[in-house]
Amino acid sequence: MGILNRLFTANKKSVGPNQNHPISATPIHPVAPSQTGVMQPQRPKTLAELEAELAPPKAAQALQTHLHPSANPIAQARKLLARLIGIGVVLGIPVGALWMINLPYSPIRRPIARTAPILLLPSYISIDENYRDAIALVEQSDQLINQVTSDADIELGEQKVMQAQESLEALPISFLYEFPEYRSWWYSWRFSPAQFDHARIRISELEAKVFQEKNARTLLVDAEAALTQAKQPYQQATTMSDKQSAIAAWRSALAQFEQIPSATFAGRSAQQKLVVYQREFEETVGLAAQNAQVASIIEAARGFAWEAAKLGQNPPHSAAEWQQIESLWMEAIAPLERIPPEDVVGYAEAQQLLATYRSNLGQVKIRRQAETDSVKALQLAQQQIQALQASTPDNADDLNRNRTISQLEGIVNQLHQVENGTTAYAEAQRLLFFAQNKLKELQP
Repeated sequence: MGILNRLFTANKKSVGPNQNHPISATPIHPVAPSQTGVMQPQRPKTLAELEAELAPPKAAQALQTHLHPSANPIAQARKLLARLIGIGVVLGIPVGALWMINLPYSPIRRPIARTAPILLLPSYISIDENYRDAIALVEQSDQLINQVTSDADIELGEQKVMQAQESLEALPISFLYEFPEYRSWWYSWRFSPAQFDHARIRISELEAKVFQEKNARTLLVDAEAALTQAKQPYQQATTMSDKQSAIAAWRSALAQFEQIPSATFAGRSAQQKLVVYQREFEETVGLAAQNAQVASIIEAARGFAWEAAKLGQNPPHSAAEWQQIESLWMEAIAPLERIPPEDVVGYAEAQQLLATYRSNLGQVKIRRQAETDSVKALQLAQQQIQALQASTPDNADDLNRNRTISQLEGIVNQLHQVENGTTAYAEAQRLLFFAQNKLKELQP
């Protein structure tokens, strides 16, 4: 407005006071060309629009803000922030108090549960959710673990068990045992201690089951790795000795599958795989495996025979020692007798060894019996000598002499029964020498 007034005043001065040029009150409408070429009058501008066009940009903006204060974004933001702070203060005090009341501490919850249980509604809703989640998760994990169909079921079941355990641990047990139910208006809930204890027991059982399943799966993985490793040496073996070693390692790897507990999912899988692996072993190894088994039996028999022959050296031996040697020969003979005649090469070698071992066993039995009889003969002769010494007088007449000679002859015959190669033979020969000399002195 001030700018237009100044323009209007300047315009009046230029005309002068003595010049009568009145200004027409009729506004001048600028004319603009139309599309048809005919000049058309335009809409007249308002006083505010003219001032905005003539004013500088900053002044126009200040003028617009003065005319329309609601268009200022800073003022609007400050007003909105003030409103939000007021609402937060109004709502924050009761919400904070309700949050403090529902803290998981029995000293806080207990008096509230007795006087104003409605304030504990958020706690009961949270307890109800954890309780129901724990029961549902226990059922799901039980289904996955006890009726497992794959390793993924075990992994998922373990996750369910952990989630159920977390839900149970989130329950305030001491508070629930004191206030097991909640009823207020439309919401009601009751805690079951028996169901809670059953859920804890089931979680412990399921954790143990998961542990067994994971251990069995580890055994299965190790057995499969050992089997894969045992196959390679057999394929690369060039000598019979190398093949036998590879077959033994292969057989040992197959035995690991039988050690996996059959009550587990991995154990059941191992039994199914073992059938296939054993068929592959028999088809791949075939007669070589049987020959290796027979060779191992023969080698074991040779070991027992070697020990028996070593103990039988440097006789004489006592009857107990001969009994031990006899047992070793029997241990060497027994496995050779089980070699089937279908294995032609192994059976022929086993029969040759059996002929030798049985002959050695017969000789040991004879030596043991001879040792037993010789020891008995020596003991009887010694008893007769003691009886003769006790009954013979110093001054013997002809009758006593004849009886003494008869007793000495019986002692000599008894000592002759002690066989050479026994432990009693040396003592028997010593006593026989004295008896024969005494007999020569008494004979006329």
